[in-house]
Amino acid sequence: MFSYNFFLFKDLPSAWLCGVRITELNEEMCRAKVRHNWFNSNPFNSLYWVVQGMASELTTGMLIIKQKEKLDYNISMLVTSNSSKFLKKARGKIIFECSDVKKIEDTFQHLTKDKPTAILNLNSKGYDEDGDLVSEFTYEWSLKRKF
Repeated sequence: MFSYNFFLFKDLPSAWLCGVRITELNEEMCRAKVRHNWFNSNPFNSLYWVVQGMASELTTGMLIIKQKEKLDYNISMLVTSNSSKFLKKARGKIIFECSDVKKIEDTFQHLTKDKPTAILNLNSKGYDEDGDLVSEFTYEWSLKRKF
């Protein structure tokens, strides 16, 4: 995980400074954690929604990057829209996870010279230390394969 968290430090320093860290990245899912503290708090004594967004987006984006590296594809990727729901105050350690690997694999199979672009909707959910769902995010990713 060191190399992925070094990526955060180097390329996404605001997420790194807020305490977002990848804890698991494999063939089935990506997990990221962030602990609520004074630096990433909102005035209501919970994790600021933007920090939740950074952690949740990271779980979706890292799975795309992993698939890109696995297939050795040259792609550009961009979040074109997102939505979120907040169900409970996010306090303590929050774990975000995305397991939409099958959607990503299927999308990559359809990126051809005739159809090099695709839209992909991925979900990430955040859970507190008690296992309660605190927030849900959906990201619409635009992918374009470069040949």
